[in-house]
Amino acid sequence: MDIRGFEVVSAFEEQDINLPTRKTTESAGYDIECAEAVTLEPGQVVLVPTGLKAFMAYDEYLAIHIRSSMAIKRHLALVNSTGIIDSDYYNNEENEGHIMIALLNFGKETVTLEKGERVAQGIFSKYLLTNDDDATGVRTGGIGSTGTM
Repeated sequence: MDIRGFEVVSAFEEQDINLPTRKTTESAGYDIECAEAVTLEPGQVVLVPTGLKAFMAYDEYLAIHIRSSMAIKRHLALVNSTGIIDSDYYNNEENEGHIMIALLNFGKETVTLEKGERVAQGIFSKYLLTNDDDATGVRTGGIGSTGTM
């Protein structure tokens, strides 16, 4: 049985989505592409669809980071600094676990990202629990479904 990896969400199955890959043997991150072209005006925040979902063990998460070239050359940043994809986000009822990249254009020029352009990288990681952890909730939705407070 596979422990971790990526799949294409059903809404993008026929849209030629590439599964993330590492470019070198020592790369930590899997490059994640845009599933469709998007344009960001200066100061604008856009949720960029990837067409992907990720599966992993219960005690792991997928950290989403901006590619350094996007930040330095294109003046784009992740709105939340680092995106966290929890293992129970996979196949949730609301959006099937579709990974969306929240980007901010902090530059002075309009930026257009083309379908297939590598925009972010995902790094799988383990996490630890406290001795008195008592979480019992079950995820039922997508982004923001665990509450705002």
